[in-house]
Amino acid sequence: MSHQKTAENTIYFSILSNALLATIKWTAGFFGNSYALIADAIESTTDIFSSILVLFGIKYSSKPADKNHPYGHGRIEPLVTFLVVGLLISSAIIIAVHAIENIKTPHELPHAWTLIVLFIIIAWKEKSYRIVVKKSKETKSSSLKADAWHHRSDAITSVAAFIGISIALILGQGYESADDWAALFASAFILYNCYLIFRPALGEIMDEDTHDDIINKIREVSIKTEGVIGTEKCFVRKTGMQFHIDLHITVDSKISVKEGHDISHKLKRILEEEMKEISNVLIHIEPNE
Repeated sequence: MSHQKTAENTIYFSILSNALLATIKWTAGFFGNSYALIADAIESTTDIFSSILVLFGIKYSSKPADKNHPYGHGRIEPLVTFLVVGLLISSAIIIAVHAIENIKTPHELPHAWTLIVLFIIIAWKEKSYRIVVKKSKETKSSSLKADAWHHRSDAITSVAAFIGISIALILGQGYESADDWAALFASAFILYNCYLIFRPALGEIMDEDTHDDIINKIREVSIKTEGVIGTEKCFVRKTGMQFHIDLHITVDSKISVKEGHDISHKLKRILEEEMKEISNVLIHIEPNE
């Protein structure tokens, strides 16, 4: 299965998972008198829309290069990641504001059965994180990685809700707001995750040099290619799930221009065959003297 199809199927999984869990959380939070669960439901609801955005970004990024976009459309991925971060920040602020209001307002204790719901949610969201983050590594997708962190942050906010409700139930009257403090903590954690998601996407937009593993592989393959004496500069630019390579290789200065040209084309073909994530390779020939 191609990276494109793998990423799309993973996002469909996220959308269905978030829709189901959001429904469960809204229902359990409302009838179980737990704002921490409602806060969790707010995050899961925004996760649905953010996953739809990620799906759009992945589909659009697969469009082939054209006259106006010679490097393809892959940069839509980090841009979508920025939008996802914006949605997360908005949900964190909404959760925090309502939590502070509830802390100031006397209310009933949450119901004990909400803990069972939360336990199931925590287990499922952590499993979902592991599934999606594995696929993000396979496809080299920054927006898929952001979607994976939605699942992980959801699991941890659910843990916070579990702890808050437990404290409220164990200590009883006077500790009803423990549930709301848990929601406030969840909002702070969401904001922290926003930074973790935003930083790599910004690096991608700025062509930050963070691809040592790919560069090392390129040099390893290059040096094994007949006619290539060594490698010099090697620049990697990530666009979506694909990489564009600028590579300088050294060859025997005594060979003809055609022979050097043939070596570069052979290396280009080998690199694209062995490293499927490479979209294009531009090779510059340098004499070894």
